[in-house]
Amino acid sequence: MTEFLQQLINGLAFGSILALIALGYTMVYGILRFINFAHGDVFMIGAFAGFYLAPRVAALVPMPSILGGLIVMAGSMAICAILGILIERIAYRPLRRGTKLAVLITSIGVSLFLEYAGQKFFGAAPRRFPALIPSYSIENIGGLSVSSNQIIVLGVTLALLIVLRFIVQKTKIGTAMRALSFNPEAASLMGINTDVVISFTFGLGSALAAAGGILFAILYPAIDPLMGIMPGLKAFCAAVLGGIGNLPGAALGGVIIGTVEIFVAGSKYSTYRDAIAFAILILILLVKPSGLLGKKDIEKV
Repeated sequence: MTEFLQQLINGLAFGSILALIALGYTMVYGILRFINFAHGDVFMIGAFAGFYLAPRVAALVPMPSILGGLIVMAGSMAICAILGILIERIAYRPLRRGTKLAVLITSIGVSLFLEYAGQKFFGAAPRRFPALIPSYSIENIGGLSVSSNQIIVLGVTLALLIVLRFIVQKTKIGTAMRALSFNPEAASLMGINTDVVISFTFGLGSALAAAGGILFAILYPAIDPLMGIMPGLKAFCAAVLGGIGNLPGAALGGVIIGTVEIFVAGSKYSTYRDAIAFAILILILLVKPSGLLGKKDIEKV
């Protein structure tokens, strides 16, 4: 039981990071009905933004510290929000009236561009991420070992999910996002500026991916330009598992896949750790294609 609870804590921490990335996938799909495969690389950019911001923040605020870590995370989220808006404006907006296949191929191209640009400017070798917050381990809690980093990851993720829910449910821009997701044509006729809403959605999703990148680097302090590939794909699987286009579903899917992966990694089948997310994806597509919390779309022919 102790081992089970320990793996559960580890899985919840990792799954929280996947949930933050999956939210970006599901928000973009909910409005534009396409998958932004460059989203995982925005996660990588967020981690490197924190890497370069940390020494500059340390010159103003004592590091490691909670305040310094929050400043670095906020700066990284702002940088990636701007990046997400630029990606939408430059790469996707000109193709909005084109085919879905063209946009899909473009997103793969943007992903490759960010990866190779990262290798060019950041270097291909892994970098050690600086300590942003004080790290210590809490031992002997019923035989469990919980690190302060895991507590921070779970707490920050929960806070971001609450903020996201407030934005989507209680603000005018959130109402516009929901209207655009439900019926883009009607939303446009009612005076909603669809370009602004779509740009805001990309910026918000990219900011959450940046937060995920910082939290990932806190838990696993080695970053490289290709670090976003597997978490990005797993987060996509999480979004499909929960129900693509459904925000609570994306969060739930991230937690499930992250937890299951950690349990597999701690078993004799650890070599299949990276395959488990894709096995779950295949299974959910066969059994319930709309996802755990998703609804079936009725298409008129």
